[in-house]
Amino acid sequence: MQKNSLLKLLTCIAAIVIVFFIFIRPLANSIRQGLDLQGGTHVVLEAEDTEIAQVNDDAMQRVVSIMEKRINELGLTEPIIQREGERRVIIELPGIKDPDAAIQTIGKTAMLEFKDEDGNTVLTGTDLKDAQAAMNQQNNQNVVNLEFSDEGGKKFADLTMQNVGRKISILLDGEVLTDPVVREPILGGRAEISGQRTLEEAQHLAVLLRSGALPVKVNIIETRTVGPSLGQDSKDKSEFAFVIGIGAVLAFMLLFYRLSGLIADISLMAYTVMLLAILKALDATLTLPGVAGIILSIGMAVDANVLIFEHFKEEFRLGKTLRLSMEAGFDRAFTTIFDSNITTIIAAAVLFFFGTGTIRGFAITLGLGVILSMFTAITLTRYLLKWMIAAKLLESPSAYGANGFMLFDPTLTNNKKAVNKNA
Repeated sequence: MQKNSLLKLLTCIAAIVIVFFIFIRPLANSIRQGLDLQGGTHVVLEAEDTEIAQVNDDAMQRVVSIMEKRINELGLTEPIIQREGERRVIIELPGIKDPDAAIQTIGKTAMLEFKDEDGNTVLTGTDLKDAQAAMNQQNNQNVVNLEFSDEGGKKFADLTMQNVGRKISILLDGEVLTDPVVREPILGGRAEISGQRTLEEAQHLAVLLRSGALPVKVNIIETRTVGPSLGQDSKDKSEFAFVIGIGAVLAFMLLFYRLSGLIADISLMAYTVMLLAILKALDATLTLPGVAGIILSIGMAVDANVLIFEHFKEEFRLGKTLRLSMEAGFDRAFTTIFDSNITTIIAAAVLFFFGTGTIRGFAITLGLGVILSMFTAITLTRYLLKWMIAAKLLESPSAYGANGFMLFDPTLTNNKKAVNKNA
């Protein structure tokens, strides 16, 4: 029994330590990083009522959907698009190289029109099926190839047949992109927009046309750019704070609780790896407030172990065996841990549902951390202590520190002997 418990204890400790040092950095680096850690551009859009379209909930949902489609097709790295209030949309574009081009693309209304010489609009962007950027091999120009829907193809064929020898104008947001002269009817349901100076410009135009027009007018009311050096500086400082925080907690538990503190440290390592793995699985975006939430939850995880050990100590003073003292310590501490953590979870839920942006990131990491800390404190720590007691490691002289520390304080062993003698 003693050897079996010792083998379980050592195997579990070794597995946790190995997993921690192998996976902690790759996990931390694989989690999506927010604007404040990676650098990039923060844009706030606000919808505006016009005579043509009024702002409502349905229109704003379509604005968010179209923005997501545009930005995803631009190939930007892990953007964040979220609605704020009734009329605003917040867009964060981490790590982009050309923020001005991205802002210009996402902010356009993208109203495409085909007009005859009399100014009559015959086709709009709703008649489009696809739009792709390409290089015209005949004249080496950057163009956008348009493919119309069946109905749009018929309209375009009628437009070209009725305007042979005349100009038709192609406009985007009221500005003329090109006004070619129709030389012959075009019956294939396809057209070409030329005049783009670069292939990137043609690609941006194609994205706008594919994603469709915004249902309401939107204005860019705020732009903020975080440089890559500033983002890297924030990242370095957050990593330093994380290392210092977890290092100080590990040292504290080891100094004051010795072998039991070692168990708490091992549980904390497992807790940290599991928390980062869950954040990765949820595809969460880590920001500076999120890092603060992780560090705070680490402190709360250790707080649960401190409560357990202190109750453990009190029960041992009463003359109970180590095993019974441990069980009673966990039972007594559970209510306190549960009550305090529930209130924290409620606060995190309020921040998540009523907060925005980075506040929600803080709420997610804090809430997940608290739930996970309860799990590790009442399961993993309990089993590790149980195996340690069964292996009789806490009864060996090495368990007592130079100042008489074992699990507790210098007087406990004498108190234990006195109680047993009186009994």
